[in-house]
Amino acid sequence: MKEETKVIYEKPIPLKNTYNAPYWDAADRHELNVQKCNTCSNYNHPPGPSCANCGSIDVFWENLGSTITGEVYTYIVSNRPFLPGFQNELPTVIAVVQLEEYPDIKIIGNVLHGNTETVSIGTKVKMVWIEATEERAIPQWVMV
Repeated sequence: MKEETKVIYEKPIPLKNTYNAPYWDAADRHELNVQKCNTCSNYNHPPGPSCANCGSIDVFWENLGSTITGEVYTYIVSNRPFLPGFQNELPTVIAVVQLEEYPDIKIIGNVLHGNTETVSIGTKVKMVWIEATEERAIPQWVMV
């Protein structure tokens, strides 16, 4: 008799909506899609119905691929779980990461296995995707 152990993802799972569906669809393929404005060429992250810079609704999605690197722009360390499911991963390093190839883009995520002794402003990181469910992968960061 084969015994299977299934790990249950206990953290909140982000929901897709009209404005962020292309972002999450790409994440599920372990790729990064970022919304960009056709009028002013500004990247919009998080995405929305219009450009955060100029207000234009002429926006499109640009696929940046699956090799995403950057550096920690700023971060905080949480020593208590503010949401369910994080209690076993304390402290949690929550970082704003500036992308190396697209410095205008900053993306928030956890730095996995990071702590105050290993993460600082300027720490080099790369994006990885955690399989939360069979249909949802969540981008996170690991130190390089």
